[in-house]
Amino acid sequence: MRPPSLDDPDLPLAELMSQWPEMVQVFLRHHMLCVGCSVSPFHTLRDACHEYHLEEAAFRAELHDSLRTAL
Repeated sequence: MRPPSLDDPDLPLAELMSQWPEMVQVFLRHHMLCVGCSVSPFHTLRDACHEYHLEEAAFRAELHDSLRTAL
């Protein structure tokens, strides 16, 4: 089984935050309630961006930046 990819459009938020916990701060900075949400195993990044009226490409770029900063 290959490791999850941040760019996978079907990656559930729960798996994303489990794989890359340093990204949790990005969600919190945007006042998103995704962290610990019971729906996070079923929602994707696209779903969350839609719910919070965020531009998906910009949010993904922030997530990638947080990953680079953590390394």
